[in-house]
Amino acid sequence: MRTTGSASWVLGVKFAALRRLEAMNFEEDLMPRQLPVDDWDTIEDFDPSVPPRTPQEYLKRVQIEASRCPEVVVAKIDPKKLKMNQTVNISLSGCQPAPAGFSPSLRWQQQQVANFSILRQSIAKHREHWKSQPLDNNVMLPILDDEEGWKKFCLGQKLYLGSSVLPIMNDPDNPGIDYVQVGFPPLLSIVSRMSQPTVFNALEYLIIWFGDKKLYPELGRWLYALLACIEKPLLPEAHSLIRQLARRCSAVRAKLENPEDTELSAVNLLICLVARYFEQSDLADND
Repeated sequence: MRTTGSASWVLGVKFAALRRLEAMNFEEDLMPRQLPVDDWDTIEDFDPSVPPRTPQEYLKRVQIEASRCPEVVVAKIDPKKLKMNQTVNISLSGCQPAPAGFSPSLRWQQQQVANFSILRQSIAKHREHWKSQPLDNNVMLPILDDEEGWKKFCLGQKLYLGSSVLPIMNDPDNPGIDYVQVGFPPLLSIVSRMSQPTVFNALEYLIIWFGDKKLYPELGRWLYALLACIEKPLLPEAHSLIRQLARRCSAVRAKLENPEDTELSAVNLLICLVARYFEQSDLADND
């Protein structure tokens, strides 16, 4: 029993010594030395304030700089930047089915996709030319985040504020069209100047406004033009927006009573482009 007790005591002493040794070398074990480096005060004429002249001085300089780094670093995060880069939630819900006799034929859809593709190619080819063209003095593009400004710019103050839209033409008292009142058309000289974030924001603002209204011609022409400016492959934000647009168009179509309604061809066109051109096939009309 004494022998066993003596052996246990010896093992306990060794284990305690080993634990102390591990504690002393814990920091070094986490970051073991890859190259042996002498203490900097043993290197003759070593001045850490001047560029290193030898490999040994370079290694010592790295060692000194590393020793000055804090053990814990806390990142400074700007909440404003996080707000602008939030996760985009993409809804995968489909469109409402078209009432009988309200959906377009497959041939019609294919023709619209072909026309749309030609338009996009033309915009891409001549973008730099149209960007260089001067705008009229009355054309002032709103800033990126000016939601109300973009709605008034695209739709006109009359439509945006809810009054009837009557373009002023051939009136001796009003020799031209007041685009501030009736909205600026999506001219190539205008849309060619719009960056992708600007296109996304303008599209989002118009879809929000479209949420409880009919598809007015002023709105439809801008939605078509903005779709033509969206680059492929789609970014998540664009993917979400165009699907939202198609679903809203299907909701408008479901409430139409007459297949001869002029609004029907417009909503069918937008649904077609989202589903067929931008390959959101689950939203497509299948006649």
